[in-house]
Amino acid sequence: MIHPEIEKRKTFAIISHPDAGKTTLTEKFLLFGGAINTAGAVKRNKANQSSTSDFMEIEKQRGISVATSVMGFEYKGKRINILDTPGHKDFAEDTYRTLSAVDSVILVVDCVKGVEEQTEKLMGVCRMRNTPVIIFVNKMDREGKDAFDLLDEIENKLNISLCPLSWPIGQGHTFKGVYSIYNKHLNLFEPDKTKIADPVIEVNDLNDENLNNFLKPKELDGLKGDLELVDGVYGTLDPQLYTDGLLAPVFFGSAINNFGIKELLDTFINIAPSPRSREAEQREVLVEEKNFSGFVFKIHANLDPKHRDRIAFLRICSGKFERNKFYYHTRQGKKLKFSNPMDFMANEKSIVEEAWPGDVVGLYDSGNFKIGDTLTEGEQLQFKGIPSFSPEIFKEVENKDPLRTKQLEKGIQQLTEEGVAQLFIAQPGNRKIIGAVGDLQFEVIAFRLEHEYGAKAHFRMLSYTRSNWVTSKDKTKLEEFVKRKQQHIGQDKDGNPVYLADNDFMINMTKRDYPDIEFHKTSEFKS
Repeated sequence: MIHPEIEKRKTFAIISHPDAGKTTLTEKFLLFGGAINTAGAVKRNKANQSSTSDFMEIEKQRGISVATSVMGFEYKGKRINILDTPGHKDFAEDTYRTLSAVDSVILVVDCVKGVEEQTEKLMGVCRMRNTPVIIFVNKMDREGKDAFDLLDEIENKLNISLCPLSWPIGQGHTFKGVYSIYNKHLNLFEPDKTKIADPVIEVNDLNDENLNNFLKPKELDGLKGDLELVDGVYGTLDPQLYTDGLLAPVFFGSAINNFGIKELLDTFINIAPSPRSREAEQREVLVEEKNFSGFVFKIHANLDPKHRDRIAFLRICSGKFERNKFYYHTRQGKKLKFSNPMDFMANEKSIVEEAWPGDVVGLYDSGNFKIGDTLTEGEQLQFKGIPSFSPEIFKEVENKDPLRTKQLEKGIQQLTEEGVAQLFIAQPGNRKIIGAVGDLQFEVIAFRLEHEYGAKAHFRMLSYTRSNWVTSKDKTKLEEFVKRKQQHIGQDKDGNPVYLADNDFMINMTKRDYPDIEFHKTSEFKS
């Protein structure tokens, strides 16, 4: 039988294209969950504090999320764990890894811009894992696309069936609130950007006479007509199809004004899945198993700039995690214990005594962990699904201050182990080449090297645009290939050879010339 503590857990990620309102929505969840008292705007200005989940200095300056934040709070008897992910495409890899650690996803769509390119890519990753998705259409207080047109666009572009569970009354300057189809409940709010406003009116029946004091007959008739059409076209929610990742419930609202957030949160805790079984390379790990297991999906150095700390984020998959108990590190083959495991409220941390499947705990790390590492009570397990992807931009690190070489080496090592970008070591001379998906990653690395490690680096652009991990069944052939192609070979964090090429033509020619060598676009070549 599944333990009640596991059933209580709802662990999900909020994903979207940049600027769709993801961080604002995260913050409003914390507000409704009582974890914070007032919400601040994400982009810092004098009147507002910075957003709770964007706490790295560069995030405050740029007004974007570049690292995944982990936040937990209690709401209506459930323990909710939110992972707020970077929307910017340059940090897609961090988002992909985060999606391996959650049980469901809320995808935010901007009603003005509709489905954007990054949204489609993120949806593709959810589909790879059959992750259940809820869609939140944000910014209904702005003049945007018609609700029915938006639903058509989402269905066509994201290739998923939809089922609206709330419906907007008006849009832009005529926006009055949201009707919950799921709870048959209407809340009309006054906009309030920082606190939870009291509902102006609550009704359970659209024929309630009181409604005439708040909605014009035309608005009320429009809402009734829309709801009839929604029911005819989309029908009612099939919870099994949602859990299987084949049907996405849709909610409308305005995160900045707190419209539609409560409807979303109240329905989410009822329908979103609790933690479920996980695939390891050796076997399927059931959530109700007695023995503890979990994996590291993220590493973050210097969460507290005053203390040079490094924290590994561990997703618990089975059993119960306990403080000061020895656990087995399967890659290193040694036992570790953790005296200060951390629970998170963005950058607020507290020590946790025990944690259950679905929870994410932070473990202080002195360099034992890499992304994808597994902890167990002794069984040799390796959880699947946290690959490194092939980068597209490669730059060589040049030290601008030889007196700070040690700091630079440490900074590069730690930041690449965090997964901000990938590090390849090239010979001769142990040259450091950083591979990334986008230029913004280099900006973040340079900024953090200077502000967190006191080191200055210059990045020299290289001609490579492709990288493939190389393996061979014949060890001698692989060694010969690495020797011959030395100027195009880098070693990744695990010492695996990676072939760096200028273009696809070059890769195809090399494949033809070396038929015994296998080329892989991700680091997961075992699967």
